[in-house]
Formats: sequence, structure tokens, C-alpha cells
Amino acid sequence: MNGYAVYALCAMLVILVILVAMYNGLIYKKNQVDNIRASIDALLKKRFDLIPNLVEAVKQYMNYESKLIKDVVELRSKALSSNDLKEKLKVENELEGKLKSLFVNFENYPDLKASNNLLQLQLELSDIESQISAARRTYNQVVTDFNNALEMFPTNIMASLLGYNRQEIFSIPENEMKNVNLKDLFEERGQK
Repeated sequence: MNGYAVYALCAMLVILVILVAMYNGLIYKKNQVDNIRASIDALLKKRFDLIPNLVEAVKQYMNYESKLIKDVVELRSKALSSNDLKEKLKVENELEGKLKSLFVNFENYPDLKASNNLLQLQLELSDIESQISAARRTYNQVVTDFNNALEMFPTNIMASLLGYNRQEIFSIPENEMKNVNLKDLFEERGQK
């Protein structure tokens, strides 16, 4: 075996190691995205399971807020039945906004605010919302890492061969980025 053959063999081994590392790296990143998405789905399911209890606790106090309650229930159903990630993200953001509005309206009902059952549900929902928020941040970072790997040379070639596509990150619609003006919210409902 001459020197060139040894160099060629070493070069082929290095190339093979690089290809295996790229492949394994892409698989790892894809699995991270899937894992975090599943974690978010589990948290959302927890939130969805709490919503009927919250709605029942609130119904007896908030007669005139029935449209808001109905919207929350409808959005919950939509989110549960949606398989399209973009649609699910949109519905989730809308549901989060409606839940915030529902909690803002609790201030108008002293008996409701004092309800131990509602306070416990509110605490649980608040905790779940914090967990969802943290999971979304983690998901966005993992998706960004995955998307970067899909676009950067040389992993983009391997990703193309594997048929991997960019993933969507969780984002908040423009209209939900502004601060909630409570005065406007109450005036909109005919309260002062």
C-alpha cells in the first residue's frame, strides 16, 4: 500500500465521519423540535382540560359576558380539532387573548373574585400559561437551530437529501403585541 492510498483512505474516513455527524446532528435537531412540540401539546391539553371548569365556575356570575365565554369554548374546540400547525398557532394566540379578557372581566364581579374554586382554577391556568410561554420560547430556539442547520452549508445538502423543510416558530400577531388599555376595554363594554 503506497502513501497515496493511505491518504485517500484517511480522506474517505474523514468525509464519512463528517457525513455521519451531519446526519446525526440533523436527526437530533428534528427530534428536539418534535419533542418540544409534543411538550407544548401536553401543556395545551392541560389548559384545554381546565377551560370547561373555568367556564362553569364563571357562567353563574357573568351573564352579560356570555359571548366571551362562548368564544373561549369555541376556540378551545377549534384548537383541539386543528391538525394544521399554522392554524393551531393562530387559534392558540386568539384563545390566549380571550382568556386574558376573561380574567380582566373578573374584576367586575366581587363574588366571583372571592370564589375559592375560581381562584384555584385561575392559579392553575396562570401556572400553565407560564409553562406554555416557557415551552414556546424553548420551541422557538430549537426551531431556529433546526432551520439554521437546514440553510447552512454543508448541512443544507444533507437536509435536502432527507427532505427536511423549515419549521414555523410561534409568533404573536401584530394586533396582540400592543398593551391592553383597560379603560378602552371597559368603555367598549359600556362600563365606566
